[in-house]
This record gives sequence, structure tokens and C-alpha cells, in this order.
Amino acid sequence: MQLLHTMIRVGDLDRSIAFYTDILGMKLLRKSVNEEYKYTLAFVGYGDESDTAVIELTYNWGTESYDHGTAFGHLAIGADDIYATCEDIRKAGGKISREPGPVKGGTTHIAFVEDPDGYKVELIQMSQATKGIKG
Repeated sequence: MQLLHTMIRVGDLDRSIAFYTDILGMKLLRKSVNEEYKYTLAFVGYGDESDTAVIELTYNWGTESYDHGTAFGHLAIGADDIYATCEDIRKAGGKISREPGPVKGGTTHIAFVEDPDGYKVELIQMSQATKGIKG
């Protein structure tokens, strides 16, 4: 089995695609429109879907916002240098909601950014991304 994608609902598909591609550096992998059920899907990611998990951006026509609820936490992305990445994101107009630094009670360096719909994206220092207990 393989993890394929995570789906999030967005209120403005073009704005979300621009955030994930222009600010976070992903590629738009594919897009599909369903006229009958009035939705459009866009898949973005850092690599081919056959090799890596991606994000499915779902736009339900006419819906501009969603209640995120309390169950969803965040998406996580590993970066070689989260400090430089945050500066690049800030310069590109992205919102840093938690400045880079060690996680509370630990040593792993993280930061958080928000996408245009308010979803949290955690940036994790790649050299520390897989540290911890393995099951």
C-alpha cells in the first residue's frame, strides 16, 4: 500500500494553486473539472504521484470558505533550512504563523505557515524530520 494524497477543500482554487506552487515551490501535477457535480480538483506536490504523496485541492463551486473543525491539525513539509525557507515565504507574501525555532519541550526545529484558506503547514528541519522512536 502507498499513501497517495491528502485532500483539503479550498475557497479559491487559483489562489490556492498559486500559494502551493509559487510560495511553497510545488508543481501543479494535474487538474480535473466535474461539470455535473460542480467541483474542480487540482493535485500539487514536489514529485510524481507514483513516487510521493501529494495534496488534492478540492474546489466545490460557489463555496468560498469552510469550518476546519478541531480534528485536522496540519500538513508537514521537510525543508533543508526552515529559517531561509521562512524568509523566502515571507518575501513571496506568505504568512508565517509561528517563527522557526525548537519545538516546545524538544529540539526539533519547526515553523508554521498558513495557506490562503487558513490551513496550517508545518515546516520541519529535514535533518530532524524523522528523528524519534521507530516502531
